[in-house]
Amino acid sequence: MTESVRVACVQPSSGQDQDANLAAAAALVREACAAGAELVALPENVALMEHRTALVQASAAPLDSHPAAAFFRTLAEDTGTWLLAGSMAASAGDGRIANRSLLIDPAGTIVATYDKIHMFDVDLPTGESYRESEAFRPGGQAVVAETPWGGLGMTVCYDLRFPQLYRALAHAGARLITVPAAFTKHTGEAHWHVLLRARAIETGCFVIAPCMWGSHSGGRKTYGHSLIVDPWGEVLADGGEGVGIAIADLELARVEAVRGTIPALAHDRAFLPPADTQQEPRRAAG
Repeated sequence: MTESVRVACVQPSSGQDQDANLAAAAALVREACAAGAELVALPENVALMEHRTALVQASAAPLDSHPAAAFFRTLAEDTGTWLLAGSMAASAGDGRIANRSLLIDPAGTIVATYDKIHMFDVDLPTGESYRESEAFRPGGQAVVAETPWGGLGMTVCYDLRFPQLYRALAHAGARLITVPAAFTKHTGEAHWHVLLRARAIETGCFVIAPCMWGSHSGGRKTYGHSLIVDPWGEVLADGGEGVGIAIADLELARVEAVRGTIPALAHDRAFLPPADTQQEPRRAAG
């Protein structure tokens, strides 16, 4: 197992033209590879940022015939790098579609896929409304992929708010966890950094979180600030605002060192849920 790796997060500003989005993403991937990155991660919805459900569904296809999947497989092979192809709308095989993340090796082989489990169905104070479940069906399987650097746990965007998933990935052997995202500007400003740092601290993993940036169809805005966080919660790279890349060198021995210092994963205990009873309220004194 290799104990060091240079990682890059690609931060594009994808729109409604899939061909243009793929070309822009490829240019950033090649820039990251030229800087020595061995593992390059792209954000959620990298191939298409489209707010209209019908068009999102129309863009979906099985992976063996998906134009974005084929494009990223070729790109990984051409650059000789491991590539996390953020996420894309993929046929789920049951007449519905999944928000699917792909991990591709330098031979262009899809070595793992993950379907986003938690659907972003929210109404924000800004007036923005999201109903991801209208376009996608949720996944139901956590995934840890094998890489030259150990286990890599796969998640997508809104999953970030569900720490039990990350704990499970760490217990299943993850040393790295990816969080490709299109986090909204409003929620990103409040929660993005603190949630990613918390997930890294809780799991003792490196967290690699490429995030979309910019203004998109339907008046939506994404936060950017692609982050690479070490197991102690230290931010190693922050993509800030704008299109670009964020790069960091990871020393994987850091995982075991941090887990040895705070062995919280070894201290997990089973417990009963709160009793389903309601106590009589106390009377105020006097």
